[in-house]
Amino acid sequence: MVDWPEPGTPVKVVIKTWSGMVEHEGLALPPSGPKLVTLKLVNGYNVSYPESYLESIEVLDEVHMAEDDTPPPAPQDETLPLVHLLHTGGTIASKVDYATGAVTARFEPHELLDAVPELRSVARIRAVKLGNMWSDDIRPRHWNRMLKATEEAFAEGAVGVVITHGTDTLHLSAAALGYGWAGAGGRPPGRIVITGSQRSPDRGSSDAAENLIAAVHWAAHGPAPTGYRDASVVILHAASSDGSCAVLPGVACRKYHSSRRDAFKPINQDALAFVLNDGGGPVIEMAEHEPADARVEAISPMLFDENIKIAQFIADAHLQPELVKAGIEGGFDALLFHGTGLGHLPISDPQDDSVENTVLRLMLEDHCANDGVVVVVAQTIEGPINMNVYAKGREQQAMGIIGHGSLCPPTSALVKLHHLLSRGEGRDGVAAGWVEDLCGENPDDARE
Repeated sequence: MVDWPEPGTPVKVVIKTWSGMVEHEGLALPPSGPKLVTLKLVNGYNVSYPESYLESIEVLDEVHMAEDDTPPPAPQDETLPLVHLLHTGGTIASKVDYATGAVTARFEPHELLDAVPELRSVARIRAVKLGNMWSDDIRPRHWNRMLKATEEAFAEGAVGVVITHGTDTLHLSAAALGYGWAGAGGRPPGRIVITGSQRSPDRGSSDAAENLIAAVHWAAHGPAPTGYRDASVVILHAASSDGSCAVLPGVACRKYHSSRRDAFKPINQDALAFVLNDGGGPVIEMAEHEPADARVEAISPMLFDENIKIAQFIADAHLQPELVKAGIEGGFDALLFHGTGLGHLPISDPQDDSVENTVLRLMLEDHCANDGVVVVVAQTIEGPINMNVYAKGREQQAMGIIGHGSLCPPTSALVKLHHLLSRGEGRDGVAAGWVEDLCGENPDDARE
């Protein structure tokens, strides 16, 4: 428990965030929730951080607070369900610097509430800043911090959690939340939503407000999670126009467009639902799919082993055995290949003019024989890995390469592999888990 000063005490604090050390001056306030520290900044805004982020506290003689003539924020409706809004960064929480034209991540969580007042009629919001990162900088350690933050939110009585996140790797974090809570066969205590936006909130064409309203509505009022396909969900625009946001399974979606507002699609399956909003308030419309049996509620999520290293390779005309050798000799825990077509690698030399293919085959054969983990996923966006169709695929299976029969999307596959390795599974355990449908990434009803 942090020895937090009495309310009104002038303080200078150093906070350790994902993006480095941040220093704040202001007045200590009563914590806005359990295991949080809260202070009023000199600019008049309140900010909260987890206690564990507090690096140091210095009591000051005084601080010079900015004049604030704005009325205090309207009190929240205590009868509404509690939703934690966890801020990690990204375009949904950014502004355009019109001096340079660049988008900068400097939009604080409390500003989201002020900018989208509709949220106050949907749920009782508690905003917590986990960091302010671009999503391409996120690593597995940050997945674990999100998992821990969702666990703390549910322990404090939240019925749902919304995580604001940059869209470029949003689908990876969504898969991590799904496998973390449901990969071992359980389900989270409440709804987990991860959302973002393609265009910053201060642009007229922004999708930020509608995505956020839809996400909070699902977190507060959506169906209870079963742990299958819905352990974590992604909510973003369903089309380029306004009025509908898609609810996508967190372990089976992918960003397919770099700039459109409807940038995400489900892979090898359909959307779970849609959140419609024609101006009269959000409404949930469930899609048709086989209902899943609810699993036993998990007490806590399974975290990822942050020491795991996975080397990824693209199967194409430039895949060289030297690259793969570096992964093997570098002590990587697994080799993940994005195979061509049905899951093939360049390991044949029918013209006797490509010795590198033969070298690669022998290298992988030896690595698998020594219990090395080698997995192939689809380089294509959709479709299964089927190594029974061609002789090369059957040869790869005989070598010990894992992957046959999987429908797991390529990016979700990386997270699933990390999850299986984090269990302490060896090669046989990974092979057995790979063909399983842990939490909706590999559904039987999507097979041809």
